[in-house]
Amino acid sequence: MKAIVLNEYGDSSHLRLTEIPEPKTGDGEIKVKVAAAGLNPIDWKLRSGDYKAFMPIQFPFVPGVDVSGQVVELGQGVTQFKVDDRVLGFVKRGYAEFVTAPIGAWAPIPKGMSLEDAAVIPLAALTGAQLVEEAANVQGEQTVLVTGAVGAVGRTAVYAAKARGARVIAGVRQQQRAEAEKLGASMVVALDVDAELASLPTLDAVVDTVGGSTLAKVLGKVRNGGVIASALGPPPADKERGLIGKGMLTHTDSKRLAELAKAVKAGKLRLPIAKRLPLAEAASAQRLAEAGGISKVLLKV
Repeated sequence: MKAIVLNEYGDSSHLRLTEIPEPKTGDGEIKVKVAAAGLNPIDWKLRSGDYKAFMPIQFPFVPGVDVSGQVVELGQGVTQFKVDDRVLGFVKRGYAEFVTAPIGAWAPIPKGMSLEDAAVIPLAALTGAQLVEEAANVQGEQTVLVTGAVGAVGRTAVYAAKARGARVIAGVRQQQRAEAEKLGASMVVALDVDAELASLPTLDAVVDTVGGSTLAKVLGKVRNGGVIASALGPPPADKERGLIGKGMLTHTDSKRLAELAKAVKAGKLRLPIAKRLPLAEAASAQRLAEAGGISKVLLKV
């Protein structure tokens, strides 16, 4: 089969379209013929070596954690899926024509949803939901700020926090305000505008997707004993104020992934796709996505 292979750490030019053996289907796994693979920051952070201190990779390495496709083979003991089912999954080695993964990594694609479009859902949607529901444990009536609210993870976090009955504030850059207004948050704040930053009310929690100086600027608005949950690793806690800093690693959750896919199909959650490129152009796709400032990018397999 064809796959994108990385043989050493470096920039996107190190990604090569290569012929490699098809994966074998183990017990409790399914094999999927991949229709599309979504791109995520972890793809280029692993490729570049940024994560090698705590998440080293073995070469040759096939990147990609988001895929959609059709089931072509069932492993021993699999009853949840059947051949030809349309599925999306949070997997490993996704930039390839075929992928195998345990059944817990997969969820059915809702009827009427594009097979290709489903590829951008798994990691972003699970991360956003798990930040809200598990790391921050957002409750009804709380006031919650989501930073980077127009990104795919941020959009899902806004959706998940609203579903829990929270008062949700979408934190964005000034140039993103018009797009953020479409999210249905209780309030939109341009965090790069000092006057708007000062207008933030007292927060019960921050659900952070951007980190850095943006997160640092809002910490003073969090109440004593509040929670800061970040997708970028554990933020510093403040013992004097009782602030709780929580990081998280996204985990597979077939049931929640299925629910989130249904929300996308129903239009309750939007994860816009900015660019679609063929698998052979994975290097260009990563350069485009890594530069930032656009919505999701996917590879058509």
